[in-house]
Amino acid sequence: MKNRGFTLIELLVVIAVIGVLAAVILASLNNARVKARDARRKADIQQLTLAINAFYAENGHYPASGGATMPNSGWSNSNDSSWQTNFQVSIGSYMPTLPKDPSQTNDSGIWAASGQAYSYVSCNASYMLVYRLEVASGPDQVVQYCGTTYQYGGAGANTNVKTTGPRSL
Repeated sequence: MKNRGFTLIELLVVIAVIGVLAAVILASLNNARVKARDARRKADIQQLTLAINAFYAENGHYPASGGATMPNSGWSNSNDSSWQTNFQVSIGSYMPTLPKDPSQTNDSGIWAASGQAYSYVSCNASYMLVYRLEVASGPDQVVQYCGTTYQYGGAGANTNVKTTGPRSL
């Protein structure tokens, strides 16, 4: 009478194949999550830009910013109270709920050029929004803000940090 069943080698091969397939699937899933978060960041910034421009069209100046601890008190950051107390108060009728970076923490020592947050600064004639993507994509824009040129992501072909404003060059 012959024994029916799998040998130990056959079982180990099947387990190894399942392990490799699981690893490939998990890597693909993680990559899709990163791309989804970056797509959300781009959409959030586009919505913020529309709300800021609507505010400007009605009021003749850009919404107030200020109160952040990083990089200085002139900025508003989505990871601290300055986002709600200054920026939200100004722009609330155009965008009732301001977005926050999908990966941000509540560490007020981080701003968009150094970590996951959205950062906004304004003066009467211009403004800047700065945000960080997880996957470097395309060059950062050059922005003229209050008479000075900024490009927080640097001049590389692909940058993580993105700077945007009304007078991009």
